[in-house]
Amino acid sequence: MTTQAILRVILGPDSSQRVMFSAGLPSTVAELETNIKTQCKIMEPFRLQFMDTLFGNEFMNLTSMEEIQDKATLKVVYTSCQPQDQGEHSFSFSSTSAPDDTSSCSGDSTVILSTPESTSSRVSWPDLFCVPRFTYDVEIKLEKAHVAFKENGMLLIPDPKLKSDILEGLIQEVVKYTVYLTNSKFDEVAEALILKHPCLKEKGSPTGYEGWKMSLKYKLSNYRTHLRKVGCPEVCVNSLKYKPAEKRSPAFDVKKPKRGEVEYCPSFPLGECAQSLEKMRVELLSDVKKRNNRETIRAKMDRTFALRRQEIICDAPMISNVQERWPALFDAMEVI
Repeated sequence: MTTQAILRVILGPDSSQRVMFSAGLPSTVAELETNIKTQCKIMEPFRLQFMDTLFGNEFMNLTSMEEIQDKATLKVVYTSCQPQDQGEHSFSFSSTSAPDDTSSCSGDSTVILSTPESTSSRVSWPDLFCVPRFTYDVEIKLEKAHVAFKENGMLLIPDPKLKSDILEGLIQEVVKYTVYLTNSKFDEVAEALILKHPCLKEKGSPTGYEGWKMSLKYKLSNYRTHLRKVGCPEVCVNSLKYKPAEKRSPAFDVKKPKRGEVEYCPSFPLGECAQSLEKMRVELLSDVKKRNNRETIRAKMDRTFALRRQEIICDAPMISNVQERWPALFDAMEVI
């Protein structure tokens, strides 16, 4: 009689699942991957790694079923770090496929539209954060530290320059998705770092990355200050300079993208300014009254997307005001 088998499968930071095999473990790795893909509902391409007790429980690529047994721990490694364009947690649409709806009390609860030629384009947060390759000299130092860690378990205590370079590399990857991270996402980034580079674990830390997490928070905060100075709209909208006198407090009315919002507060398209886009908005008031003018309206609506978003986020207008200023936004073609 075949014995039932069970495996622990790590799907990502803070995410793991039991996978049951009523007829015992499969005979091939390919069959195992198919079973895990089905039971865990994985949509992205991936490979499997197993926890190798011969090398201090390091994860190694699974190439043969002889390397695992019942109650073994496997890890899913996604072979593509690019997040999906569509999915359960992605609600972005093309700039001509959804309305820029709003409410009378909150300008940051809208469905987000994409905009062409934006210098602040974002993508949805990935299911599994991928630590980027660092600069050449940093990778050399980490490679040497990794060898020492494998040989005698020696952890690396990075000097200030090395630590700063590592944090800078992580922040540059983070801001592709957002400039405002939640506490749980800081955990994801810091944990991903020590999973990829176990030599960077911290002694005495319950998680092994508490110090890295705190340093990431300070680094991102400083980077937002830099972005504010260069005029990034997504950060400037929360600057005290742009808040009303009665709301001039750092923690008051902070505007951030909500889950699924990617093109939250983009910059103006290259070559455009507030005055030129306002002129285009006025032209749209006449264009919507003309027949067979769909393509012209669509092009101008795409072009003025950033102006529309900044109005809604900063001013939080009533829907009636939005309809008066942007009548084309309420055309049926804008929601197709």
